[in-house]
Amino acid sequence: MTVFAGQGDARRSLSLLWRAEESDAADRPRATRGPKPALSVDAIVAAGIAVADAEGMAALSMRTVGERLGRTAMALYTYVPGKTELVDLMHDQALAELPTDYDLSAGWQSAVTSWARDTWEFSLRHPWVLQVSQARPVLGPHEYTAMETLLRVLYTTGLDSAALRRIVGVLFHFVRGAARTVAESREAATATGVTDEDWWHSRAGTLTEVVPDFAERFPLLVRLETEGASPPPEEGAQGSYLEREARATFDAGLTVILDGIEAAVARQAARPPR
Repeated sequence: MTVFAGQGDARRSLSLLWRAEESDAADRPRATRGPKPALSVDAIVAAGIAVADAEGMAALSMRTVGERLGRTAMALYTYVPGKTELVDLMHDQALAELPTDYDLSAGWQSAVTSWARDTWEFSLRHPWVLQVSQARPVLGPHEYTAMETLLRVLYTTGLDSAALRRIVGVLFHFVRGAARTVAESREAATATGVTDEDWWHSRAGTLTEVVPDFAERFPLLVRLETEGASPPPEEGAQGSYLEREARATFDAGLTVILDGIEAAVARQAARPPR
């Protein structure tokens, strides 16, 4: 399930994201001194995040959010025009959980590693954010803050902006892709009622019967699985086999990316000045 952001009215959506409407309302005198409204944009967004965290994006609707707040769906429309705007608000507000500053005393490599791990863990706490397509960004304040935070670290490498533009893309795509593997693994087990271990056990045996010459046809794959097999999990290890593999791949991939950034820094330093 892919959700595209920014489908609502541009001015209303951006005003809600940046809370411009609230600022305008605060500048206007109130007509009466009655009680404050029981609902607010923030309360609706928080309820939406709670629904998506607990039940997934497919369960999200104005009705389910209203039920969590003890209100009807119609009561919500005064504050948020519809589900598409709500998803934008939820995505941006969830990003507010991420750290906005990293210690650079141990070098940019350590800071980027911390950023990547924080973003990975965030994505697994809120797996529905991975379903919000980045083809059309939300354009909210916390989305920009997340980008600014990473750039603050990367600019200390000394690389020029053209290089950093691509590196930022690599890092975001890498972390989201790695986290999506784990999120989909968990979703598959819940949706099908079959664990990764049981699925592979049944398929692997059948594949051997159906393709008895598999080793002859795919010798390099067999070599990879034989020589490069992961060690048995430690006692008490958390997560499924695929989750543990995804984490190991994440750690290895991050090391490769950091090595690549270091190589880019060295190449730029070796270039003669213009």
